[in-house]
Amino acid sequence: MPPTRPRLTPAIADVRRAVRECLASLAARHTENAGVSASEGAQLGASARESAESPAFSVPPLVLVALSGGPDSLALAAATAFEAPRAGLRAGAVIVNHGLQPGSADAAAAAARQAEHLGLDPVTIRDADVGEHGGPEAAARSARYRVLVDAMQELGAAAVLLGHTLDDQAETVLLGLARGSGPASLGAMRPRVGPYLRPLLGIRRSTTVQFCVDSDLTPWHDPHNDDEQFARVRVRKNVLPVLEREIGPGITEALARTAEQLREDSDALDHFAEELAEDLAEHSEAGLSLPVAALAANPAALRQRLIRLAVAVEFGTNLSRTHTLEVARLVTDWHGQKPLDLPGVSVERRGSRLHFTARDEGADTNHENEDHHGIQ
Repeated sequence: MPPTRPRLTPAIADVRRAVRECLASLAARHTENAGVSASEGAQLGASARESAESPAFSVPPLVLVALSGGPDSLALAAATAFEAPRAGLRAGAVIVNHGLQPGSADAAAAAARQAEHLGLDPVTIRDADVGEHGGPEAAARSARYRVLVDAMQELGAAAVLLGHTLDDQAETVLLGLARGSGPASLGAMRPRVGPYLRPLLGIRRSTTVQFCVDSDLTPWHDPHNDDEQFARVRVRKNVLPVLEREIGPGITEALARTAEQLREDSDALDHFAEELAEDLAEHSEAGLSLPVAALAANPAALRQRLIRLAVAVEFGTNLSRTHTLEVARLVTDWHGQKPLDLPGVSVERRGSRLHFTARDEGADTNHENEDHHGIQ
């Protein structure tokens, strides 16, 4: 049986509101896909009983909370258990056991018990096969998402809810700045990427902690969150507090706002690049080509996006900024350069066009070990 409803405190209200808004948009998309009008969908989402009686909702969509047992994901799980039925949705949980430290299986089992106590169903624990590629953080993240994809497919879930908060967003921006990343990376985490939803990106971590206190929930504290061998932990424990102290309060919120603005600008430029690429690109059996004059006429940000987009779509390769600038110099600083041999693609200027052709991935190239992102 679900636990007794806690009193509605500001922290509980804030987290529930964020989850409610996220689930409402998901329920609306489901009603549209099911052929139900927006007004009918609003009525269906307002009552779990009415939704159960509707043929379009005979089996309400399932959402899964990615639950670690920490305060962020536990608050998300509790709020989702409360809000999902009111949106005409079912809510379950998937707990990923990374197996990276002693007692991880016990922590996963405890999280599962809390999820069941909250009324989530189904609740499943999945073991992750964590490799070593990219370092411990990247390897664990890759393994986690593989498990989430498998669980979502096996259980027929419509979406997975992730517990990232506004503090996580600010940390991601700082890490991107330190790596010299482009706007796609500095835009940090998106509220929605495919089936993954992040309802708490506008909620501070302190609010999720207070949610758990107010709800009489006992979160698990991952020792890795205090281990300063991880860059994110150092940013959390050392860098952000110094910025708050030396520059003033509100740094975390300001970094999150910066990420949102960068996402908006980056999305707009990507949109323009996609529209231009449809008009400019000429395809052939060997690859594709772009007109030099059109590339030169556009601002650098758009020109470089066109180059990255062409390579990513045609050859499945994401060029680093260094490689992108090398290609751009064939447009802006042309003095008879030889063809460029880049990862997965060769680029040559012939007359008034840049020609892109596939290249043997096993050939020798000078790879830059840098953080880079293609058009997202």
